[in-house]
Amino acid sequence: MTHEETMHEALRLARKGTGFTSPNPLVGAVIVKKGEIIGSGYHKKYGDLHAERNAFADCESRGIDCKGADLYVTLEPCCHHGKQPPCTEAIIANGIKRVFIGSSDPNPLVAGKGTQILRNNGIEVTEGILKDECDALNEIFFHYITTGLPFVTMKYAMTIDGKIACFTGESKWITGEAARARVMEERLRHSAIMVGVGTVLTDDPLLTCRLENGRDPIRIICDSSLRTPLDCNIVKTARDVPTIIATVSENREAAMRFEEAGCRVIRTSSDNGKVDLAELMKLLGSERLDSILLEGGSEINWSALKAGIVSKVQAYIAPKIFGGSGKSPVAGLGVHTPAEAFMLGDSRIINIDGDFLIESRVKNVHGNN
Repeated sequence: MTHEETMHEALRLARKGTGFTSPNPLVGAVIVKKGEIIGSGYHKKYGDLHAERNAFADCESRGIDCKGADLYVTLEPCCHHGKQPPCTEAIIANGIKRVFIGSSDPNPLVAGKGTQILRNNGIEVTEGILKDECDALNEIFFHYITTGLPFVTMKYAMTIDGKIACFTGESKWITGEAARARVMEERLRHSAIMVGVGTVLTDDPLLTCRLENGRDPIRIICDSSLRTPLDCNIVKTARDVPTIIATVSENREAAMRFEEAGCRVIRTSSDNGKVDLAELMKLLGSERLDSILLEGGSEINWSALKAGIVSKVQAYIAPKIFGGSGKSPVAGLGVHTPAEAFMLGDSRIINIDGDFLIESRVKNVHGNN
């Protein structure tokens, strides 16, 4: 196997931890000796063994000696004590000869220190194997560890003429089953899902992850005046799925009703009468919430862009036309001139069983260039 083929296997393993390692990164590791894979592992969930130690445990369980072997790992090995001891210690103790790394770790506790420790102990280190793919795997972790703010993905589905609903307000369904299944994967990948109260009033969604063996994201409703119905699906299931109501309301009696139903109420400063989304992100980031999937309507999409909190845009486009006066994905006042537009980059287009996903990074957002 080539270096790239082996790193692809490490990436495949790393993705198996999706949805369960937050706020830690996704990491996969493969041990190779005499051209053959003799052990492998990945970071399965937060607090468990790291990928490298799982790979060594795999070898040990089969009585295989790792001395003189090569280690392929998607992210620079850690060198500090956290929930687990440093992986650099395990690499040295197992007699690994060479280490091939995909991404450098921007965590200040690691950031080049891990590779230097390995080199200081006579281990040959090669960095940047499939770097772009390894970096993309952990875009959430990289953003959060360098900014302290959640990585926010703004997602919406629209027709090819830019409508997210018919003039009647009907919107189920714009895209097909395959595209909607992809959204469930994104709900698993993100720690939380956020909507505005308008979406709750219109659609009464549940906002759970409907994947087998999945994990429901924390649900966040931005509700400035606490209009969320107490009998809506989200509030009724708040004792089963963590739910946050973000508001600017000082109505303590109304807030207590949500808290009695199992919700948590967070107050922020007022941004023209609405929840201050930038402040909300700082509060959530301080609580180690690393990512949010924004699945709201056109108004909260505009507010999120204006507040500078959106890192990525996912536009699911169905090859159909609604016409008429249906809503567009982003409302608000809009920009005054084309030069003031929110600029996107690093775009890619994915065909999902006839629908199309255009995925782009927002250039002018916290932590992005």
